Amino acid sequence: MPPPVTTKERFWGCLLGGAVGDALGAPVEFMRRSDILNTFGSDGITEYAPAYGGLGTITDDTQMTLFTAEGLLRAYVRGCFRGICSVPSVVSHAYLRWLLTQGECPAIKDVEVGDGWLFQQPALHHRRGPGNTCLSALKAMKSFGDPATNNSKGCGGVMRMAPVGLMKWCKEKVWENADNAFLLGTKLAALTHGHPTGALAAGALAALVQALVSEITLQDALAEVKELCQKKDTNRETLRAIEKAETLAASSLSPHEAIAQLGEGWVAEEALAISIYCALVSRDFAEGIILAVNHDGDSDSTGAITGNLLGALYGVAAIPSAWLEPLELREVITEIAEDLYEWRDWEIGAYSENEELNDRIRKKYPGW
Repeated sequence: MPPPVTTKERFWGCLLGGAVGDALGAPVEFMRRSDILNTFGSDGITEYAPAYGGLGTITDDTQMTLFTAEGLLRAYVRGCFRGICSVPSVVSHAYLRWLLTQGECPAIKDVEVGDGWLFQQPALHHRRGPGNTCLSALKAMKSFGDPATNNSKGCGGVMRMAPVGLMKWCKEKVWENADNAFLLGTKLAALTHGHPTGALAAGALAALVQALVSEITLQDALAEVKELCQKKDTNRETLRAIEKAETLAASSLSPHEAIAQLGEGWVAEEALAISIYCALVSRDFAEGIILAVNHDGDSDSTGAITGNLLGALYGVAAIPSAWLEPLELREVITEIAEDLYEWRDWEIGAYSENEELNDRIRKKYPGW
């Protein structure tokens, strides 16, 4: 029997798995399945291929996931030292720092770069196919935390939302925290995507991640997420997509045919449904990721979301070393996953006597 998977290993697996799926799908993001097979063989792409000047390079999906995590941690630090905090406002500030790494200028002029750790990572200061909706919504944002005014339900909201599920993990309050993760995920996705489905699909992913790192089975987690969706009047597209993924996973249809019925992943509910399907039918991490990237459509986003789910389910040890070792920013992703796990033990704040810890955490995650 394999050794039990610890919660910290699930945290590592979730973020590193998402980045691995992102990197594997990056070279084929805009290719048709037929072209993928013609280029890489009958099994499709199964190992890293050149993308953005390297092998194992991440895209905007992982970049924005990291800035989501950073924003959540900064929000916690701000609350500890100032006693009050709007999480969407602080996370939107993090997204604007990401916008600066893309060479874009936000409408808000007082974006604080500060001495935060993540912005100082040189490898993040490259454009890796950022979504037009995310760019335009953030450039137009007039005040921190303002929701987007567009009607987009692109997958750019859901693909970055796994850290919310990790941040909301709590050993004692599994389903209560799934509800909290769901609600926060919808709010953070709405910062860039104004269509209700774009927000609900993101909330669903956050809740699924929270449940999986709590050692809930994927089937039970999906049942809970569907209940959360049913509480929303605008649930039809998201709920229907999840149910269709479950139905197809139980059918005799081939994965290629099933995924084609779920869509191409450019919009939120399709990306979520494809990823759920791949997680349900795969026997291990590698099989699920390969299924998730070898289709018509947004291969890096479906690869990233599937990697988040399977990494949270199986832990970091399930990720093949041939994918993990050359992964760009592997150390940074691992460190931020550790911080999402360990912040609960940070004794920081105005009344803390640990000045060294106070100073170190505030320098790493200034609570702007």
